[in-house]
Amino acid sequence: MAPKKLSAKRSRRDSTAEGTSAAPEFDSHHFRSAEHQQRFKAIKGWSFHRETRVQLKDDEYTDFQEEIARRHWTSLVTPMAKFDPDIVLEFYANAWPTEEGVQDMRSWVRGQWIPFDADALNQFLGDPLVLEEGQECEFSQRRNRADGFDEEAIAQLLCTPGQDFARTATGRRVRIMRTSMTTWTQM
Repeated sequence: MAPKKLSAKRSRRDSTAEGTSAAPEFDSHHFRSAEHQQRFKAIKGWSFHRETRVQLKDDEYTDFQEEIARRHWTSLVTPMAKFDPDIVLEFYANAWPTEEGVQDMRSWVRGQWIPFDADALNQFLGDPLVLEEGQECEFSQRRNRADGFDEEAIAQLLCTPGQDFARTATGRRVRIMRTSMTTWTQM
């Protein structure tokens, strides 16, 4: 005798037992919260520009190839052959901050936490960056030097007229929003 098939529909009594709250109104296997599920729906129409693999010959741009090897960036310059756009969108939707000023550097993908903090990225690159107390990374050192980054020139080059970097509450420039960029910069 074949086993009975379970109905795909649940009765109202099954979903809410007397005295208990209703089941979550979102897919908890794929999303951190209902807000993240809504974010997924909002970005569902995003399209992806496939990375193009550039194969350099051994005698071409040797200084460039040496720098990639020195920094252990081979995994960065070797794009994946295949990927699932829904999983990528799920990652971005669940990485989206839901509270102002709270930045959780991990995302929920198919029931697993995926960290994307500095330690996780350094581990991915195969060369974890270890800084002593008070030591700054090369980017921070350059940014803080007097001859480091000319942020005014960068903003003039990349932004539409009248636009600038997004700033923190203290006024520090943090990034240029896509809506502030010229079309060429966005591409």
